[in-house]
Amino acid sequence: MSEDLPGAGELIVLAGLGNPGPQYAGNRHNVGFMVVDELAGRIGGKFKAHKSGAEVLEGRLSGRRVVLVKPRSFMNLSGGPVVGAARFFKVEPSGVVVIHDELDVPFGALKLKLGGGDNGHNGLRSITKSLGTREYYRVRVGIGRPPGRQDPADFVLKDFSTVERKELPFEVSVAADAAEALVAKGLTAAQNEFHAG
Repeated sequence: MSEDLPGAGELIVLAGLGNPGPQYAGNRHNVGFMVVDELAGRIGGKFKAHKSGAEVLEGRLSGRRVVLVKPRSFMNLSGGPVVGAARFFKVEPSGVVVIHDELDVPFGALKLKLGGGDNGHNGLRSITKSLGTREYYRVRVGIGRPPGRQDPADFVLKDFSTVERKELPFEVSVAADAAEALVAKGLTAAQNEFHAG
């Protein structure tokens, strides 16, 4: 086992972030939901409502036991459901992987990391506060910066552009591949495979 493998051989929580409801489904802020939906398709199961305040799906990815988590709260309250699910399944912070949109990574790219700040992301801020630590894994799916003077808070709540939507299924699939690689091979190997340049 690689020493930078999430969860040290135990169950792993893969939490995708987004806002609930059909009006948000195509938003940039919801790309985390899109990625865990893709992973759910690979597992071959359906999400079920859970007492943690999230929808969860248990299964196996790349030979490891995982729980996919989609909070049913709004983004800035993601911490309660994510941490509630992690505690229910007895998963330590080192076994939590959060998949989220990232303004500072261009659309079409992604970054994997352990720990760090929230970079103004309210979902991460809520999870860090609820977990009591920043030491959890992140799959940062690039959405790029807003054009011109558009407020980032407005930008993340808009749907992907027409051009981006053509590429989006591929980008979501690659982000799901990266999450699987992180789970199977550890952070360094996954970074080497998925970080461009």
